[in-house]
Amino acid sequence: MAAKQRRMVILTEGQLNIWSAKTAVSVMRYCPDEVACVLDSKAAGQDISKLVGTGKGIPVVATLKEALAFKPNTLLIGIAPVGGHLPKAWKKLLIEALKSGLDLLSGLHEFLNEDPDLAKAAAKAKRKITDVRKPPDDLDCSENIAKNVKAKRVLAVGSDCNIGKMSVMLEMNAEAKRRGWNAEFVATGQTGIIIAGSGMPMDRTISDFTNGAAERLVMERKNREILFVEGQGAIGHPAYSAVTMGLLHGTAPDSMIMCHCPTRKVTRHVPTEIPPLPFLIDLHEKIAGLVCSAKVIGIGLNTFEMSASDAQKEVEKTETLTGLPATDVYRYGAEKLVDAVEKFYGKPKKAK
Repeated sequence: MAAKQRRMVILTEGQLNIWSAKTAVSVMRYCPDEVACVLDSKAAGQDISKLVGTGKGIPVVATLKEALAFKPNTLLIGIAPVGGHLPKAWKKLLIEALKSGLDLLSGLHEFLNEDPDLAKAAAKAKRKITDVRKPPDDLDCSENIAKNVKAKRVLAVGSDCNIGKMSVMLEMNAEAKRRGWNAEFVATGQTGIIIAGSGMPMDRTISDFTNGAAERLVMERKNREILFVEGQGAIGHPAYSAVTMGLLHGTAPDSMIMCHCPTRKVTRHVPTEIPPLPFLIDLHEKIAGLVCSAKVIGIGLNTFEMSASDAQKEVEKTETLTGLPATDVYRYGAEKLVDAVEKFYGKPKKAK
């Protein structure tokens, strides 16, 4: 029997914006055929594409009853809050969703399967709860072997968390495939895993095993021609630097794309000043280079909050400042960054 096609109602209640509803926005952008509607009473009836820049035509409804009319079979938690906790007010709605025949899909740190009330409701309704942020039980320390594989390894790094590192890698992977590369997007966070259907929740691993978990992602895909690895956190972020370090050394990248949001001057959640891009480029190359020689080869900008003219000026300014190709993959596509990949590595085997 064929696997059930996932059809989701995405819950964002009161948080439907590009930053707080990162999971919702990314799933709508990259899995639009699987989204039945968005459940958010504060934004019900509004044009979702005007709110978050994607999802055109996807309805926003106010109640679960309205959502059920679109015949979903899964409710996705669409937010990525600090600490990954479930808003307490949502629990009752999740129980009702289970009773109504919906599976639950969550990328929170707080595992829904471990909530007695939700687990009981799921069992009674014969519904499934999937916690995608739960890592494997058999992780171990890195052996420093990812640098030896033939697969080329491109890692997204950034000046802050939550600035589009996943989207830059998804767009580059798609463009590389169009050019004939045997490429794969490597998910390292909950939203990427939901989109790709595989990956590793890096920010949920035991610290001693984080590098090993990143290394496993590479080793499992060592026969690919090129890997586009989703980044996490930021090396200069007071709260999320550890996962960035684990990826830098565990995946042993030979190239990196620096992601940056020009309108952001301090890091999110725990504010600290964001250093200039040349400093960050040098810092990442030195830290990554402790394990494997790596170069930043391009800049992925997030200009969502800028006008079209200001965004273009920022691209030109960034290229002058860094001497590297820069673009916003949302506005202009990923061609320029994949050009940088081919300048660094050469053309794909099929194109030679």
